Amino acid sequence: MELWDLYDSEGNRTGEVWERRHGNFLEIPNGRYHLVSDILVQHKDGTFLLCKRHTCKDVYPGYWEASAGGSALYGETAEECARRELFEETGLKADSLELINISFSDKSHSMVYCFTASVDCNKDAVVLQESETTEYKWVDAAGLIEYSNSDLAIKTSVKRYESFYDKVRSMLK
Repeated sequence: MELWDLYDSEGNRTGEVWERRHGNFLEIPNGRYHLVSDILVQHKDGTFLLCKRHTCKDVYPGYWEASAGGSALYGETAEECARRELFEETGLKADSLELINISFSDKSHSMVYCFTASVDCNKDAVVLQESETTEYKWVDAAGLIEYSNSDLAIKTSVKRYESFYDKVRSMLK
């Protein structure tokens, strides 16, 4: 059983708790949100980690994403969630995290904290979490921008990191 804290539109915990079941995030009451941490991973050599979502996922099955992440468990902060999800989904530990953006989605009833994570590891050390992801690859900055423009990119995620992608684009010029 997975429990989530619920938040109001100002990002404050309401004291309400949601029991997650497959797909039931859509039933969260209007005006309430669950906390999600999303982590874009950059290796010290400048490359970025892309992971392919498992086909059994209830949201964006089979899509590539330039992030790891998921919902915060009851009592977790956004950073605690980010570090846990990054390790669970990739086996990697962040040397540092930088908060890039916080966005709300009424459609998914989520408050998404977007981080970039810096890692210094053997690039073959990625361990994919069963039922979460099926493949991974490291891409350079041009590959990250190519991914962000592709049909298999999760556009809501790309939009959340728009300022970061703009910075990468400017570095490529």
